[in-house]
Amino acid sequence: MKGKILINAYLDSREYLYEAERLFEEFEKLGVDVSVVRLDKYPAIISDGKISIDFFADFFVYLDKDKYVLTMLEKSGAKVFNNARAIQTCDDKMSTYIALSDSGVPMPKTLPGILCYNQNEKIKEKNIEKIEKELAYPLIVKESYGSLGKRVYLVKNREELLITLETVKTKPHLLQEFVEESRGRDLRVIVVGQKYVGAMERFSDVDFRSNVGAGGKGRKADASDEIKNLSEKIAKILNLDYCGIDFLYKDGGVTVCEVNSNAYFFTFEKVTGINVAKNFAEYILSVLK
Repeated sequence: MKGKILINAYLDSREYLYEAERLFEEFEKLGVDVSVVRLDKYPAIISDGKISIDFFADFFVYLDKDKYVLTMLEKSGAKVFNNARAIQTCDDKMSTYIALSDSGVPMPKTLPGILCYNQNEKIKEKNIEKIEKELAYPLIVKESYGSLGKRVYLVKNREELLITLETVKTKPHLLQEFVEESRGRDLRVIVVGQKYVGAMERFSDVDFRSNVGAGGKGRKADASDEIKNLSEKIAKILNLDYCGIDFLYKDGGVTVCEVNSNAYFFTFEKVTGINVAKNFAEYILSVLK
C-alpha cells in the first residue's frame, strides 16, 4: 500500500511541517510506504477536457486547503483524508456555522457579512443600526477565511466597527457576539474518525484570542462527556475524518468557535502527551482495509 501526504507549496513553519513529519513516522512504523509531496509545479491539469494528475497513490492525506487540486483528486477516484466538501466547509467559517445550524450545536449569535463589490461604496447607516440591534459591543468581526487567529477583530464601539467594516467589506466576513467569559482562553478538542481523542486548553494573558499562533499557550485539559459527545456530533455532521474543534466557554458550558479540518497538533502532542499522528494513521488504515 502506498500513500502520499500532500502539503502546501509555500508553508514551511515548524508547526506546519511537524504534522506531515509525524504522520510520515507513524505510517512507516505501520509498514506503509508513504511520501510527503509539496503541491507545487502545478500537479493537476485539465487538458482536452480531462483531468490529469502528476501522481497517484492508494490514499492521500491532504494537509492543505487548495480545493481545486483536492476536488480533482477525488474526481479521479482517489481516497482522500479529509474529503473536499469537509475541507471547504471548514475553511469558510460562515459555511461552518450554517452547516452546524438547526442541529442542536451551541454557537455564538452570528450575522453573515454584507459583501460589497465596490471599495468606494460607503457603509450604510441602516446596516450599522441592524448590527447594533442584534449584537452588543464589544463584538467580533471575522473574515470568513483565515487561520491561526488572524483576520479576527475585536470591535469596541461604532467608530471601530466602521473602520473594520471598511477593511473587510469586499471580503467574505461575519459579525458575531463576543463571549467575554472566554476572553483569552478556549478549549481545543481533537477528533479522529469521528471519535474524541483529547483536549487542550489554550490561554493568553495578552490577547482576547487564545490561538498559539497569536501568542497563546496550551495545557492538557479534561473534557466532560457532554463536550466529548458534542465534538463527535460535530465531526459527523461535517463528515470529517480528522479535525480540531475550538470551543469557547459560556454559561457553564461551551459554544463552538470554529472547526479546523487541518488543525495543527504540534503544541497539542507536546502538552497532552497524546499521539495524534498515530491515531490518525491507524484510523486511515482501518478505513482502507
